[in-house]
Amino acid sequence: MKTFEEKKFNIPELKGISAKSVEEHLKLYSGYVKNANTILSKIEEYAKDSEANAYALGELQRRFGFEFDGMRNHEIYFDHLTGATAISESELKKAIEAEWGSFDAWLARFKAIALTRGIGWAILYYDKQTNRLLNAWVDEQHLGHLTGLTPVLALDMWEHSFVLDYLPSGKKNYVEDFFANLNWQTCENNFANAK
Repeated sequence: MKTFEEKKFNIPELKGISAKSVEEHLKLYSGYVKNANTILSKIEEYAKDSEANAYALGELQRRFGFEFDGMRNHEIYFDHLTGATAISESELKKAIEAEWGSFDAWLARFKAIALTRGIGWAILYYDKQTNRLLNAWVDEQHLGHLTGLTPVLALDMWEHSFVLDYLPSGKKNYVEDFFANLNWQTCENNFANAK
């Protein structure tokens, strides 16, 4: 059986987000990779008698979406933290301005989504079918993803991403520091690859 490989990230010192927080967060990512592989292995095993294992297979399939999306969401997120860069006068910035009127208007709206009460992700997607960018909130790792759309920017809003450095009340500061640490080139690459 093919397995998913854990990616390695070269994350420099970050503004506001401690090395300890990054280390602990990467351990959680590692768990998503491990669990996605384990679940696929169990599905293969249980599928040999799918009638007798129907309930277990159903639960494993549901859990696989959570673990897989946790793995992929974190890969996008950690790629974003590989060295802060400003957004350039790129195709991505032009597309953001075309959709929301200005970059600042989009940024304010995206940050408001990130501050949604609960655990999940704020994600900027590209819809190839309509050639549009769309913002969305994704509950947990997998509930609410926009089908067929490609993530361009993913901001982890689970407590594990910020509580060590910001406490629960510091969520807004974490969002500000995420954007201060953001490598916009990764977003621009995601957008170019999606097109």
